Amino acid sequence: MQGLSAKGSIVVLTGAGISVESGLPSFRGADGLWQGFRLEEVATPEAFARQPDVVQRFYDERRRQLLADGIAPNKAHKALAELERHWAGNVLLVTQNIDDLHERAGSTSIIHMHGEILKARCLSCDAVVPWTDDLETAHACPSCKVVDRLRPHIVWFGEMPHDLDRIYKALEGADLFLAIGTSGQVYPAAGFVQAVNEIGHACTIELNLEPSTIYQQFNMRRIGPATDSVPALVDELLQISS
Repeated sequence: MQGLSAKGSIVVLTGAGISVESGLPSFRGADGLWQGFRLEEVATPEAFARQPDVVQRFYDERRRQLLADGIAPNKAHKALAELERHWAGNVLLVTQNIDDLHERAGSTSIIHMHGEILKARCLSCDAVVPWTDDLETAHACPSCKVVDRLRPHIVWFGEMPHDLDRIYKALEGADLFLAIGTSGQVYPAAGFVQAVNEIGHACTIELNLEPSTIYQQFNMRRIGPATDSVPALVDELLQISS
């Protein structure tokens, strides 16, 4: 981080690893939610068109898990919120996670590139509405009142992630890029570090429980639980800005 100014621009990418430490299962872990399901059955527009009830039930379960007692932001989520509050420059948090743990921790400058499980989207009017209950095909859209057109506000395989133009613009101006709890397997997020490296002036750091598949593309790596490594790094950064 040598040369990082107190008003430098920071872009943070978070993946499933940060939420796993709050008790949420990962899609890609040994006990992850994909176990027992093929992606084509629950995570594509074609699956939803073919068997909407199966897809809805799958995401209903994820929603219940997120809202269960004991699920709360951990020290890593809270440290990133503190970084946003106290860093003198810009901080943008880009998350692959569909939970709301960053918001609960206090972060406000967030892009959910893969959508949000606590929202539903209408296929008739394209309205996006808060949703915390099970989502059934019989429900009507709160905006246009059309029945049987609500779907989880999730980016499925084959769909375009949200706000990519804004993300890449932020990456172009970043002085520091952090990737936390990411597998390095899901694109386009796995390509963000390469985009930053091609510009050439930013420091890049991976914070992970174990090295990702793209760890060699980062300037620095910090291996260990996010609840340890992220607060420690945030403390270092805030010393620069103090």
